Amino acid sequence: MSAQEDKEKRSKRFLKDSNAINKQVKIAKSYGMHKNPKWKRIDQPHRNHKTHILNCGDPKCMLCMNPRKAFGEKTMQELKFEQDVETIRDKRSNGTPMENL
Repeated sequence: MSAQEDKEKRSKRFLKDSNAINKQVKIAKSYGMHKNPKWKRIDQPHRNHKTHILNCGDPKCMLCMNPRKAFGEKTMQELKFEQDVETIRDKRSNGTPMENL
């Protein structure tokens, strides 16, 4: 790679990051968060680099927390395991029926 290609890639990456930050600030201003002194994310827009502006960050918040934890749902792996344990299989892994012993 040449130095010019590296510069172009770096500038594209920085542009992408700044566009993402500007979008988050625009969302915050549309919701009127710039008027509330509690929200310091607009004064320091670089804090929005990897987070969304409406994410409060509280793990106990119903909107921000894991829905499986909030509603007591089981994971897909747990559901598949329970289904496999409950069913009685009368076929082998290749599909042939088992002999009655």
